[in-house]
Amino acid sequence: MFSTAFLDLPSLSNAGGTIQLPGSKSISNRVLLLAALSEGTTEIHDLLASDDTRVMLDALRQLGCAVEEHGKVVRITGLGARAPLAPAALFLGNAGTAMRPLTAALALLGGEFELSGVPRMHERPIGDLVDALRQLGCQIDYLGNDGFPPLRIAHARCVPALSLNDPIPVRGDVSSQFLTALLMALPLAAARQDIVIQVVGELISRPYIHITLQLLSRFGIEVEHDQWQRFTIRAGSRYRSPGSIHVEADASSASYFVALGAIGGLGDQPGDGVRILGVGQNSIQGDIRFIEAAQAMGADVSGGDNWLQIRRGAWPLKAIDLDCNHIPDAAMTLAVMALYAKGKTTLRNIASWRVKETDRLAAMATELRKLGASVEEGADFLKVTPPPEPADWRAASIHTYDDHRVAMCFSLAAFNPAGVPVRIEDPKCVAKTFPDYFEALFSVTQTPTARIPVICVDGPTASGKGTVAAAVAQRLGYRFLDSGAMYRITALASLRAGLQIDAAHEPQIALLARGLPVRFEGGRIWLGADDVTDSIRTEEAGMNASRVSALPSVREALVALQHSFRRLPGLVADGRDMGTVIFPQATLKVYLTASAACRAERRHKQLISKGISASIADLRADLEARDARDSSRSVAPLKPAQDALILDNSSLTVDAAVEQVLAWWQERQPFAT
Repeated sequence: MFSTAFLDLPSLSNAGGTIQLPGSKSISNRVLLLAALSEGTTEIHDLLASDDTRVMLDALRQLGCAVEEHGKVVRITGLGARAPLAPAALFLGNAGTAMRPLTAALALLGGEFELSGVPRMHERPIGDLVDALRQLGCQIDYLGNDGFPPLRIAHARCVPALSLNDPIPVRGDVSSQFLTALLMALPLAAARQDIVIQVVGELISRPYIHITLQLLSRFGIEVEHDQWQRFTIRAGSRYRSPGSIHVEADASSASYFVALGAIGGLGDQPGDGVRILGVGQNSIQGDIRFIEAAQAMGADVSGGDNWLQIRRGAWPLKAIDLDCNHIPDAAMTLAVMALYAKGKTTLRNIASWRVKETDRLAAMATELRKLGASVEEGADFLKVTPPPEPADWRAASIHTYDDHRVAMCFSLAAFNPAGVPVRIEDPKCVAKTFPDYFEALFSVTQTPTARIPVICVDGPTASGKGTVAAAVAQRLGYRFLDSGAMYRITALASLRAGLQIDAAHEPQIALLARGLPVRFEGGRIWLGADDVTDSIRTEEAGMNASRVSALPSVREALVALQHSFRRLPGLVADGRDMGTVIFPQATLKVYLTASAACRAERRHKQLISKGISASIADLRADLEARDARDSSRSVAPLKPAQDALILDNSSLTVDAAVEQVLAWWQERQPFAT
C-alpha cells in the first residue's frame, strides 16, 4: 500500500491483464457480525483485509468472540446465547458497515457500550436508526450532536421489555444501512413472535438489502418482504453458523477495472483488455449492475460466474442519463468515465452520496472541475460534460477527503488525452476497502517508458547519494535503484552459479546479469527471495564487482537491467552515471557531493559503529584517489550531467538534503502550488 502524502500518476495509455479483486466490504462486515451473533464457529474464506474489517474484528474480540486469523481464513466463534462482554468502548473508525449494525445488535443484546469513530463518522447520520431502536425500548444516548455518533448504549439486557407488537418504522431514503442494521439485529428478539419492519419513504440502495437477505438466509434467518417496503422476521428465528462461507469479491471495486477496460482495454482478441477474477455476472451484489451502465457507455463486456472480461468498444464513450439508485457506490466511477464520453452525462437519484465517507456529490463536482470538466451539481444529481478538446484538460492534484472511492475513481483520469499527470492526495485512504489498489492498477496499465518519471542522484563515493535517493523514493512512492549494488550482486550471483569472473565466462555472466531478480525494498537488497544486503557489502564483494565491471558485455547487460527498473509510478536511481549514461533524459538530475574531509569523517563514523578501526587520514586519501580514478576512467567517467543541479551536502543533514531534492522535484510538476 502507498502511504505517501501524495501519489503522482503519469499519463497512462492502455490497460491489459488479469486482476484478482479483494473481498467485498459489504459482505465481509455483514458476515463477521452474523458469525458473531451465531451459535458455533464460522470459517470465513477470502475476507477483505481492510481498515473497515479490522475495526469490526477488533470490536468482536472486545465483545467476547473468539477470533482466529490464518492468512485469508478467519474463524469466528459466536456469542450464541451468551451476553457480550460489557462495559466496552468500541472504536469503529469510519466504517458505517460496522457502526450501524453494531449499534442495533448491542442495543438488543443489552449491556453498557460506547461506540465512536473518526471525526467524519461523527458527521454521518444515525438518528433514524436510533429513533427506531428507542421506540422498541432500547436506551441509547448521544455523546455529541443529536442524530450522530458517538453513542452510549446503557443498562442491562433489555430484550424482555422490547415493544415488538407494532411494525417498526425506519426511513429508507437516507441510508440502507439503517434497515440492514435492524434486519440483522431483530432476529435476536424473534424467539416468540413475528417482528415486522415498515420502511417509511422510498428504499434507496435496494441491492444492498438484497445482500443482507441473502446472507441472513445463509445463517438460518429467512425474512419475507412485500415489495421491499414491509419485512417480516418469523417467530423462532435463531442464528446458526453455516460452518464455512466464502466472501465474494467486491463488485464496487470491480467498477474501477470495468471502467479501466472500457477506457484503455485495446485489442480485438478474446484475451485482450482487462480480466477481473473473483466476481461475475451472477453476483449477489447490486453493484454488479454497473456493467450494464458501462455497456451503455460503450464497454465491451463478457463474463461468467466468477470472472469478467472488459475491452474498449465505442470510442469516445457515449454519454448517458441514468438513475443510479441501484448502484450508489459504483456510480461514482461513471462520473469519471463521463470525462471520456461525447456529450453530457447525467447521474440521478444519488442523494445518498452526501452522507457517505464525505459529501461525495460536492467532492466529485469539485475535483472534476479541476480537470477541466463542466459540472452541474444538484441536490440528488450530477451532470458532467468533459473538456471540449484535449488541450482543455488540466493537470490536477485530487483532494481525496479521506474517501477511498474518490481516490480510486480519479486514478482513471490518468488516461486523459492531453497526456498530463494526475496527483492523488493521501493515497493510503484506499486501505478502507482495497489496500493494494494502486499496485493492482499499475499491474494492468501501460504507458510509453518516456512518460515514466525518473530522478537521478549521482555523486562520488560516500557522498550520501544512496541514503538520500532511497529517502526520496520512499517519500514519492517511487521505485528505487541502487546502481552501485548491481555489479556486486552480479558478482555474487556469478560465483553462486559456479562461474569464475573472467573473460572466459563473460557470455554466461552477461546472460545471467540480464535476468537477475533484484529488488530494493524496505532498506534491504534482495536477490530473488534471498536478502543479500550484508553479503554484497564486504571488501571481497567490492573487489569482485570491480572485476565484473571490466567485462564489456556484462556492463551492457547491466545497463538493460537498470533500464528495466523504470516502471510505474516512477523511479529514483542513484549512482555515478545515472544522469549521464543510463537515464540521460531524466526529469530531474541531482549531483550530490561533499568535501573529501566530510566524506572521510562520515565513513569513519560508519566503520567505528561497526567495530572496525580506521584512520580518517587514510580514508580521506583513499576517497580522493577513488575520485581521481572515477573521474578519469574512459567509460562513464564520474561527472555531473550538464543539466544536473549541484547539491553540496557537506553541512546538510540527510533530511535537509532530501527536502531540497523534493523541492526541486515539486517545482517541475504542473500542479505545484
